[in-house]
Amino acid sequence: MKTAHDLVTAAKTRIQEIPVDQAEAAIRDADLLLDVREVEEYAAGHLNGATHISRGLLEFRFSATPALQARDLKIVLYCKTSGRAALSALVLHDMGYLNIQSIAGGYDAWQAAGKPVVKPQSPAFE
Repeated sequence: MKTAHDLVTAAKTRIQEIPVDQAEAAIRDADLLLDVREVEEYAAGHLNGATHISRGLLEFRFSATPALQARDLKIVLYCKTSGRAALSALVLHDMGYLNIQSIAGGYDAWQAAGKPVVKPQSPAFE
């Protein structure tokens, strides 16, 4: 029986993973920056300009959203550490998308490199 780790390892052999130091350029060139984490994770902080679609809804949202159906979209995606992003990139590739990149190390690596993130603002009660 394969484990989640086995599936992620296999996915990473079939996708294009980019290091954090190349991610900013890839994001600038992308049509879509995609966060595939859960909604609570996205709400706690995310990369500027990221669209949120949880991994569990990915195939359905891409199939049902006309703006996401062009198979030549340039997509950069990430999750917390890159496992879910690798699986998501593989699914998108299998759906026929041609330009998928995943950020190696995900959100955690992005933050560790000191890159900017969007964090929610607490309301001020004055």
